[in-house]
Amino acid sequence: MKRIIFNDEHNMFRKTLIQFLEKEAVPNYEEWEEKKQIPRSFWLKMGEQGYLCPQVDEAYGGLNTDFRYASVIAEELAKVGTALASGVNLHSDIVIPYIESFGTEQQKKKWLPKAISGEVISAIAMTEPGAGSDLANIKTTAIKNGDKYILNGEKIFITNGYTSDLVVVVCKTDPQAKPQHRGISLLLVEAGTPGFTKGNKLSKMGQHANDTSELIFEDVPVPVENLIGEENKGFYYLMEKLQQERLIVAIQSIATVERMLHLTLDFVKQRKAFGKSIGEFQNTQYKLAEIKTELEIGSVFVDQLITRHIEGENLVDEVSMAKWWTTDLERKASIECMQLHGGYGYMEEYEIARRYRDAAVGPIYAGTNEIMKGIIAKNMGL
Repeated sequence: MKRIIFNDEHNMFRKTLIQFLEKEAVPNYEEWEEKKQIPRSFWLKMGEQGYLCPQVDEAYGGLNTDFRYASVIAEELAKVGTALASGVNLHSDIVIPYIESFGTEQQKKKWLPKAISGEVISAIAMTEPGAGSDLANIKTTAIKNGDKYILNGEKIFITNGYTSDLVVVVCKTDPQAKPQHRGISLLLVEAGTPGFTKGNKLSKMGQHANDTSELIFEDVPVPVENLIGEENKGFYYLMEKLQQERLIVAIQSIATVERMLHLTLDFVKQRKAFGKSIGEFQNTQYKLAEIKTELEIGSVFVDQLITRHIEGENLVDEVSMAKWWTTDLERKASIECMQLHGGYGYMEEYEIARRYRDAAVGPIYAGTNEIMKGIIAKNMGL
């Protein structure tokens, strides 16, 4: 199906991005998976080509692009590898927008140019060992002491955590606030600040190239000028930006399903069994026809949301629907496509095995799919 949301400029941008990734990412991706790390040299190359934070205003070194460019980047990175997309898109489309929207002019001048160039890699620290979807229940505190906040707490499952230079930390500046979410703030914490340590890279089932770690804060002094926006308004900032985060996840999932379908079509056309290609069996045809149909349906819905998001609509219900449905589709498609590869699908040398592993986390991060359904149900008056 022809996609109508992209114009000639977007399509040219996609073409040059694909050429860049085929040269700089595709040949090296297996090595990155083994080392559980995307090297800084690649981040710098991304920045040099204008592929990091292109939406940032030109005054800070950005390209001032619309969200369609971020969508193109998310799609093409996901086709190379989910771990690549997760780390880069988190930096460009999830973390940096907090500084763009709520940061001071001083914060923007200090951090945005380096985020664009790839000199600074960012992360956001929300999840804790005892608080995931229940964000208001976080225990990390930041108590003001003169011209500093004293930050204490522990975060877990932090994407880009191990290599991060700058972390947006979700913390409580008013631990006694009732209800709890009214005491949450966002602080910018720099790597190397005394008392801020990073745990080892966590050993994950999938998305190996994407470094994920624990972050520990022990009496970390954070200057008051590193507060993002207003004190105790952090929860509302998070709620505002979660729409884009969940839309990005949906975009990545649709692109990943497209990639898995392409891999599997190639395989079943070439693989022979009982004197004919696997693709000639009716069961194979029905399975792939189902995936193709759901892919097209999901793509149309997500493209519509991209357009409406750019227009500034409030899409809480719709992005919640898109996030749970597309990540469920990605997981289902990974199972079906791996099955159609037979024994080869279980071998690590085949990309579909990696895709199967990587798909498992989609229904968990950016808000579990159960939380997404709860949001939809609540807005239905249930």
